[in-house]
Amino acid sequence: MGTTTVPSTDVLATRPVWLISVLAGLAAAVATELYGLAARAVGIPMVAGTIGASVSGPITIGMFAMGTATSVFWGTILAVLLARYARRPARTYLWTTIALTAVSMAGPYFAGATATSTKLMLALAHIIAAAIVIPVVTRRLSHSPAVSMVSGRGARRPAVGAERLVHPADRQQD
Repeated sequence: MGTTTVPSTDVLATRPVWLISVLAGLAAAVATELYGLAARAVGIPMVAGTIGASVSGPITIGMFAMGTATSVFWGTILAVLLARYARRPARTYLWTTIALTAVSMAGPYFAGATATSTKLMLALAHIIAAAIVIPVVTRRLSHSPAVSMVSGRGARRPAVGAERLVHPADRQQD
């Protein structure tokens, strides 16, 4: 009797890391842009200055989506590199992106010539984007095989026990 391999129903496990990150980023860009439009509709001032600025400039339509897309671009590069080289890519990505999200709060907090309501709205936009992207990409990275630096000449090979992290459908048949 042979064994039957059941295909994965987890879409995240079967798609490339970059694709999952880009799709999560698109969802986050739409969500933050809608959030920005809603903030505009309730009367939050849509002007902000850079860190320490004495004058502020307009926050135009599309800036939330563009800011999210820029961050997701760099986050996607980070995720792909971690999937390839990190021993624990999901854990490393999670903690790195949480730290980067915390650092990103400096922009709204220290924005000069910016109303407090605008600062709070901008900070919440960062949290909304992070809350959409980080869990999805972290979950996808949890399906990445672990790597080890034990091989010679810089070559990589799966760490001991990493075969458990490979989805059964991806294993080579002998």
